Amino acid sequence: MAAEIHSRPQSSRPVLLSKVEGHQDVVSAALLIPKEDGVITASEDRTIRVWLKRDSGQYWPSIYHTMSSPCSAMAYHHDSRRIFVGQDNGAIMEFHISEDFNKMNFVKTYPAHQNRVSAITFCLTSEWVISTGHDKCISWMCTRSGSMLGRHYFTSWASCLQYDYETRHAFVGDYSGQITLLKLEQNTCSVITTLKGHEGSITSLWWDPVQRLLFSGASDHSIIMWDIGGRKGRTLLLQGHHDKVQAICYIQLTRQLVSCSADGGIAVWNMDISREE
Repeated sequence: MAAEIHSRPQSSRPVLLSKVEGHQDVVSAALLIPKEDGVITASEDRTIRVWLKRDSGQYWPSIYHTMSSPCSAMAYHHDSRRIFVGQDNGAIMEFHISEDFNKMNFVKTYPAHQNRVSAITFCLTSEWVISTGHDKCISWMCTRSGSMLGRHYFTSWASCLQYDYETRHAFVGDYSGQITLLKLEQNTCSVITTLKGHEGSITSLWWDPVQRLLFSGASDHSIIMWDIGGRKGRTLLLQGHHDKVQAICYIQLTRQLVSCSADGGIAVWNMDISREE
C-alpha cells in the first residue's frame, strides 16, 4: 500500500523571473544552459532556438534553426556542447554549438525510430544516444559510427525515458501506465522488472542516481516515488494536481520535487524524508 501526500497551501510561492516568447507552436523541450544566462528550446514549429539574456534583462535568440519536421524531444550535453533533437518523423539530429552560443553546426542524423521521438538521452562515456518513440521501442545508437546498436519493443507507445549512466539501466514509461526497467548492453538488453501503479499513461520520469529514487508522473493526475535503492518495493503517492502531470524535476540539493500539470498548476514537494532500510 502506497503512502499518500496531499498538497498543502504554503506561504512561499514560486516567483516568475522571466518569460521567453517567440515560438509559434507547442514548446516540446526547454533546457537551461549551465553557468550561462541562457535557454535552449525546441518546438513543434520546427525550430530550435538558443536564447541568451541581454543587458536589458530580456532573452533574445542567438541561434534560430529550422528543421524539416516538428521537434518532439531534445537532449543537451553541456561539456561537449552537443545537442540531440528528436523529430516527429522519427529521426534524431545532432548539432554542435559554438563556445559563444552564437552558431550551431550540423553533425549527424540518426534513423532511430519509425515514428515520433518521445525522449532522448546521451551518454558520453559509451558514446550512445538512447531514445524512445511512438513506434513502441527504445533504441540505442553509436554516436561514433551512427549505427544502430539495439532495439527493444513494448506493447504500447514509449512515452518517456530515464537512464542510469553508471549501471546502464534504462527506465521507460509507456502509454499503458507501465514502467519497464531494462539493462542495456552493447547489442542486446534484458528486462529487469516492470513497475505498475499508475492508472493512466506515463507522461514523465525523473531518476535520482544519488538516492536511487525514481519519480513518475501520469495522466491519472498523480506522481509516484519508487524507492529503487531501498530494495523493499516502497512507494509514495503524491496527489495534488487536477489534470495530467506533464513534467517533473527533482532537485537533489534541496530534496524538492517540482511538477507541473496540464491545467497550468505548478507544485513543489518536500521530499526530505528518510529511507527505511
